[in-house]
Amino acid sequence: MGCCSGRCMLIFLCTLQVMTALERQAFDFLGYQWAPIMVNFLQIIMVILGLFGTIQYRPRYVVLYLLWTLLWVTWNVFVCCFYLDLGGLSKESDLLSLGVSSHLSWWKDNGPGCDNRDLPATRWQSLESPKLIYALGCWLEYQYIEVLHCIIQLLISLLGFVYACYMVSTFTEEEDSCM
Repeated sequence: MGCCSGRCMLIFLCTLQVMTALERQAFDFLGYQWAPIMVNFLQIIMVILGLFGTIQYRPRYVVLYLLWTLLWVTWNVFVCCFYLDLGGLSKESDLLSLGVSSHLSWWKDNGPGCDNRDLPATRWQSLESPKLIYALGCWLEYQYIEVLHCIIQLLISLLGFVYACYMVSTFTEEEDSCM
C-alpha cells in the first residue's frame, strides 16, 4: 500500500469520525449529557487537526491525533462501562450531566420504539417499589444506543490509529530519504 492510499484512508476515517461525533453530539444534547458534549467537541477539534496533518504532511499533528485517539478510546470504554453499570458505575448517577441538569434524558421516553401511550397515570411501577416508569416496551433502550455509539467510535478510532501510525512512519521515512 502506497503513501497516497494510506493518506486517503486516514482522510476518510477522520471524516467519518467527525460525522459520527456530530451525530453523537445530537444524542448527547438531547440527553443533557454535558461531559460527553465537551469531550465530543474536543474529539472534533483533534480529528480536524489530524486531518490537517495528514493533508499537509505535518507529522506532529498526526502524532497529536494519535495521542488523542488513545484518550478517546479510554473515554469510550468508560462510557460503555458507565451505561452498562460495570465497575461500580451507574447510569442513574448524574456524573455525565455534571450534576447541573435536573432534566431527565429525552432518550428515556423517546427512544426507538418506545410506547408512551399506555403509561399509567401515576407512572409508578407499584406502591411498594418507588421505581418510576419512563416508557413501556422500548425497542432499544437509551443506554444500549449509547453503547452502540461507543462501539462504533471505538472501531473507527482504532482503524484511524493504525492508519495514523502508518502515516507517521511514512512521513519519517520520507524525511530520512531526503537527507
